[in-house]
Formats: sequence, structure tokens, C-alpha cells
Amino acid sequence: MAVRTEAWRVEMAGKQDAPTAVAVVDPDGMVSGWSEGCRLLLGWTAEDTVGRPVTDLLVDPPPPGFPEGYGVGPDPTGFIPLRHRDGSTVDAVVAAHPLLGPDGRALGHAVTVQRWGSRPVIADRAFEQCPFALGVYDPELRFLWINASSGRVIAHSEEQVLGKKYRELFPEFDREMFPERDDKPYTDQLSEVARTGKPARLITVFRPLGSNYANAWATSIWPVRDAEGRVRAVANWGFDMSAEYWARQRLLILNQASGGIGRTLDVIGTAQELARTPVPGFADVVSVDLFDEVLRGEEPPSAPAFTSGEPITLSRAAQHSAREDTDPAPGPTMPVSHAPDSVAARCMATGRSTVELAADPGEGGEWAFGPGLAADPAHWPPGNPLIDGSIAADGLTGRITVPLRARGALLGVVAFSRRDRPEAFTADDLILAEELTAKAAVAIDNARRYSRERTTALTLQRSLLPQGPPNQEAVEVASRYLPGGTGAEVGGDWFDVVPLSGARVALVVGDVVGHGLHASASMGRLRTAVRTLADVDLPPDELLTHLDDLVLHLASDLQPAGQFQPTGESGATCLYTVYDPVSRRFTLASAGHPLPLIISPDGVRTPVSAQPGPPLGIGGLPFEATELELPEGSLLALYTDGLVQSRERDVDQGIAELQRVLNHSATSLEALCDTVVDAMLPERHTDDDAALLLARTHTLDPHHVADWDVEPDPAQVPRARKFAVDQVDAWGLEEASFVTELVVSELVTNAIRYGEPPIRLRLIRDTSLICEVSDTSNTAPHLRRARAFDEGGRGLLLVAQLTEGWGTRHTTSGKTIWCAQALP
Repeated sequence: MAVRTEAWRVEMAGKQDAPTAVAVVDPDGMVSGWSEGCRLLLGWTAEDTVGRPVTDLLVDPPPPGFPEGYGVGPDPTGFIPLRHRDGSTVDAVVAAHPLLGPDGRALGHAVTVQRWGSRPVIADRAFEQCPFALGVYDPELRFLWINASSGRVIAHSEEQVLGKKYRELFPEFDREMFPERDDKPYTDQLSEVARTGKPARLITVFRPLGSNYANAWATSIWPVRDAEGRVRAVANWGFDMSAEYWARQRLLILNQASGGIGRTLDVIGTAQELARTPVPGFADVVSVDLFDEVLRGEEPPSAPAFTSGEPITLSRAAQHSAREDTDPAPGPTMPVSHAPDSVAARCMATGRSTVELAADPGEGGEWAFGPGLAADPAHWPPGNPLIDGSIAADGLTGRITVPLRARGALLGVVAFSRRDRPEAFTADDLILAEELTAKAAVAIDNARRYSRERTTALTLQRSLLPQGPPNQEAVEVASRYLPGGTGAEVGGDWFDVVPLSGARVALVVGDVVGHGLHASASMGRLRTAVRTLADVDLPPDELLTHLDDLVLHLASDLQPAGQFQPTGESGATCLYTVYDPVSRRFTLASAGHPLPLIISPDGVRTPVSAQPGPPLGIGGLPFEATELELPEGSLLALYTDGLVQSRERDVDQGIAELQRVLNHSATSLEALCDTVVDAMLPERHTDDDAALLLARTHTLDPHHVADWDVEPDPAQVPRARKFAVDQVDAWGLEEASFVTELVVSELVTNAIRYGEPPIRLRLIRDTSLICEVSDTSNTAPHLRRARAFDEGGRGLLLVAQLTEGWGTRHTTSGKTIWCAQALP
């Protein structure tokens, strides 16, 4: 049994792998020659077949005229069933080739026979009918063979290309498929494989002749070697993967859009990101038009605005072109008018996108397994595409117009245009354009809403800051406030200059941690509180203590019942300083705020040995005041941490840099402010607000100050009046003599009657005429309205009515009653 099985295996192997069989048939159709291959294929020996009609070997009746021209004429398949000696049928491919003698006389036919299922035959048929494009070339890239699919792709038959060089027939493949990459031309890839013998795999994109769509092909190139391993030819195969390739390209563009659109909370910046993202991978020109209301952060107009029949005016917020060298960018927010019957106007009115093509693109080619990019009408939304040859006048081959909508509101319109590429837009391209626009619309609307809130907070912030320098001569001041960059909300940085009694001035700077309207409102409350407490003439440390209590109360009002936590105004800090131009004394106290920089007139930094207290709202810890005596012309710099601290430098580095800049001379404080801002914040974009207050100290002329010690005796009142009147007359202020005499009489009398010695009278000529009476008592007078028959109580009322203001200033040694009257 085993012997019979082995014999059957050998016989079948012979049938499968038998070489080509050859038989000779004479002109009469009789077999005159029989090869060994025939015996292996059909089992008949030469003795069995020579001299017999060749038709005896056929299973079915012979075709007419067999074997004349069979298998080589118009029907080259040559398929015919033959009879095996054992009675079985052999499916074979037969080809009859005429034999001629030296005189041209017909000698019969040489008939070649191959089993249909043998490797040479089935392989030829398989490769010929393969849906992939197959080709074989010699090392010089001459065509040796192509299959039918390859012929359809290159639009050439096998007879047209055999023996011709690839470069000569298809010079376009000598150009780079992807100019933006450093890929080699396709022809060079073939040559490289022939030269090195190393296979290659690549994806090539080209547009078949007569097609309006670009196809992507996955290609494999490999060397064909002989038995000795030498490269005798180069073969390649490729299949159309256009659908997969372009789907991937669209996904890449969407991925790029996800990370590239909406990075900043800026309307113009987001529009520019939308315009740049699809160029040049998807479109050649992209324009974004927005309503002016959107640019201003306001609500976009409602739909009835489109029913007026008037042109719709938008602003060109962004435009990007692949031809950056030849296409100038439009000016910022250039106005653009859309006619009521334009495609853009209809898109905005209906909320539907429109695709315009300069010409009907026809059907796309479908090669192999690739679905191609055919413009299947079933894939298009109703009304698309619109064939409009007029856009060709603008140099366009196609345009997709998409309304820019977010959260039910219409923000504007976007146009994606092609002009430098012949590929027509497809239904999938419309989906991509709408996806890009939808992503950008949400980002633009977010930027619009943020812009509105930021504008509101910034307006509130600026309205709460000083609108101009107050009328005082103690210091020369200049200031700058820079809100955070577009990506940051408005913070709570603030500063103030508050004139005080006795020609003094308070310089204040603070920072409320946090951003937005809450921080601006908190800043306004703190600034108002500081001004109120400053009017009471509290020392810096006491003022910060009262301010700390106020912040605690404000924080408790914001907390739900039973959940109070002493977090204050989100962590506010404050630096309060007072400068006296008479004594040149500078007093300061800090609640968690950076200390000021003090630069003497000779450029040396004056050290400030003060210890900042805790931020406002902590409670329970004291604040300490520090007093310095400053030379005239000293430069004071008060600032917030946004000026000196950033991602690139810490606070200490920033303070050192600020000191270096302040040491440079400047023509004025205003110029020095600009120098500081340019050096510390060159890009003007910070993560936090920044405030800067510069002050140069002045000293009051000693001739503008006069004082006199008053004995605690009522008899000294006339002398005090005379001293005051004489001094006022000496200053050339005779018109103020009467009021000054009355004020001095009242204040000195009260000090003698109710105060404690020593008593001192001081007159100061500043922006106003100031009268001060000091004593060591802590009791302060109160303004009251005297009744008709009261003998006293009218003095302070007269003082209040005859002067611009009056008040009490408590000191460590007592109190000072002051009043100020306008200079004549």
C-alpha cells in the first residue's frame, strides 16, 4: 500500500511540474513528433501517438480548423481539455505555431501544451488579472512586462511600453511627489533598487491623466535576481489607497487643528489660527470674516439683520495664503462687504455650507481595491456642489463657504479656496471644512466671551485707579499699570497717591491675588478703605491693622453661614508709606508686599531694614512701621510682583534688574517709567498684572515753614495771632490774614483750655496755607452745632466753614489739630 501511495505522489508531481510539452503535427493533422514532455503530461508514448490524428487527443470535438492558429490569434487563451492515457481529463493551454521549410512551404505546426494548473500558466494568468498594478523593468528601467491593471493606470498598453525607458514615457515621475518633504522622485526610487538590490516601500500621490482627483498609491519595489543572485530586473506593484490616505490626511489636519486652534483667548488670534491650519494641506487660501460685534466682545447680531436686503458688512479678521510672497496679508480687521445675493450671505442666512466648483469635475478613477475619489452625487448634501465658472476669474478652482456658528449664534463666515491645485473638492472635504469651522467657532466664541468679561474687568480696574496725579508738592510721581496678557484675566494690582495733612503724602501699592471681576471689585474696596483710613491720618502700621480687620470682615460676608475661613480677599497684600517734605521723614509698613526700592540722588540704593508683615486677612499678627530720613531728590519705586517676577526669573533676580534700570539716568519720571516697562516687560505680555509707582522726593523750602512755642496762658493768644498775621503778610498773603487770625485764635485757645503743654503753632505754605496746633493731650475736639443760648461750641464750626478742611492727627506724643485754606 505504501509503495502505491508513493508512486501516485510521484505521478501527480510529474503532472503538476511537467515542463512544456511539444508535439509536431503535419499538414494533414497527423502527429509526426512527440516529446518527452508530452509523455509526462498525457501519459502517451511516441509509439502510441505518432501517425494518429491529433484530434484523437481531444476530449471534446475539435474547434474549426484546429490546430491552425489556435492559441496565438485573436483568442490567445488556448484553453482546451485533453485526454490522458488513464482516461482522465487534463485541462491544458494549447498554442499552435506554424512550421515553414526553407522554401516557405508549410511543414505543419509545432503545438505547445501546458497544464492549466501548472505554475507557469496559472502564475501568468494570476499576475495578468491581478487587481494590483504590476510591472517588471530591466536595470535600465526599460519595460519588460506590465499587467492589465498597470496598463489602465498609466493609460498605455503593454505593446506601447515594451522596451521603452520609464523616464522617457513618464517624465512627471522624475519630479518630487511631495515638494514639502525631501523624498526622492519615484523614478529614482526604482533606479536605487536596481543599483543596490534593496527593496523599498513607499506611498506616491499623483493625478491620473484626465482625472480631477489625486490618487494615493501604496507601492512596493523589489529586485529580481537570477540563480547567482545578480539583479536582472526590478519589479513593482501598487494599489490605490486613496480613500485611506486622504482620510488619514484629514485626520492629521483635524489633529493639528485640535492643538493649534484656540490656544489663546483672543478673537483675532484664534481666527488667524483657523486661517493658517488648513494651508497648504487642504486649501490654498483661507479667509475668516467676523461681525464687528464679535471683535468687540459683544453679542453678534440676530438673524433679522439678513432680511433687510442691504449688503452685509463684516471684518476680515484673518486671511492666509500659500503664496505668502505674492499675496499680501489684509490689514487688521479690514471691512468686507457681502452682497445680499452672494454665496456667503446665503450661507449665513440659511446656516448651510456651499461648495463651488469652477467646472464639473466628472468621475474619479477607481483603481484596484481603492474606491478612488469619485464625486458620488449620493455623498453630497442637497444643493452641492454648485458649478460656477465665474470663480475662475478670481483664479479659483473651488471654494467651500461655511457659516461660523457657535452655541446657536452666527459669528461670521469662513471661505476655503483652492487655486494652485487641480484637485476638485469632494463631499469628504466639505465635512472636513465644517469640522474645522466648528472647532474654531467654539474657540472664537469663548474668546469673545472672555474678551467681554476682560474688557468689563479692565474698565472697572482702570476706573478705580487714580485718573491723574493729585495736587501736592511733596513728591513728583509717575505711574504705569499693565494688565496681564490676553491669556490672563485682569488682576487686582493697584496703587494710589493720597495727600495728607501737613503737606505730607501717602504712597500706596497693593495686589489682590486672583483675577477677573472679583479681583477688580476687591481692589476697589481696599483702595476705598485705604483712602478712608488715610483721611483719619493713621500711622502706616495702625492703618494696615485696621485694613486687616476690614478684610477679615469682608471675607466673612462672602462665606456661607458656619463655614467662615479667614482667607481674606483671596490673599491681598499692601504697602503703605508716608513722606513728610518738611522733615524728609519716610515711614512705611508692609502687609506681605515687596518693600520699595529707594535710590539716593548719587545712585546708591538705600537699604530698607523693615520686616514685612503677613498678607491682609490673616489676622492676629502685628504690623511694624519703619522710619527713614531721605535726602532730597531720592527716587522711590513701589511695584507689584507682576513687574519683577516671571517664568524666566524669580523675584530676587527681578528686583536686581529693576534696580539696575533705575540707576540709569532719565530726563523725567515718565521717561523712566517707560524705560522700566521696556526692560522688565519687553513683550508687554505677562501672566499677571503689573503696577509701578515712581516718586522723586522734594523738600519744602524752610522759609515756607514757621513755628512758635505757645505758653499755656490765655494771654498768649493775642501774641499767637500777631505771629501768624505777621508771617502770612511776610509771605505776601495779606488776603488770608483775617481767616488765619480767626483760625489761630480758635485753635490756640482750645489747646490752652483743653490740651496739655507743650503747645506748638506751625504755619506751612504749600499748595494751601496750613495751620497746625499741637499739644500732648490725646483728647480730640468734635464739631457740633451750638444751641441758640450756648456760650461756646461755635469755634470749630467757623473754622470748618472758613477753610477747605480740618482734622486731627494723632502722634506718639499727642495730637495735632490742623486746617487748610486756599491760597489767594
